[in-house]
Amino acid sequence: MAEYIGYLASFFIVGGFLLKNLRAIRFINMFGCICFVIYGIFLNDYRDLNQWLLPVIIPNAILALVQVYYLTSKKAQS
Repeated sequence: MAEYIGYLASFFIVGGFLLKNLRAIRFINMFGCICFVIYGIFLNDYRDLNQWLLPVIIPNAILALVQVYYLTSKKAQS
């Protein structure tokens, strides 16, 4: 199941580059990043923190927070 989440994440990341609207790009990218975080946790034994793919989880979690910031900031809405 985790592999399908990884494919879905890849689909959203790549699909975001096909769009022109910056807000839509950020939303699609955020969803892809969240999928990659889930993928990094559940690919192996999610109950064992040492099995988590931290090189996948950390940058995608940070990027998802960046996207949330820009999607919710007042400056981006004006």
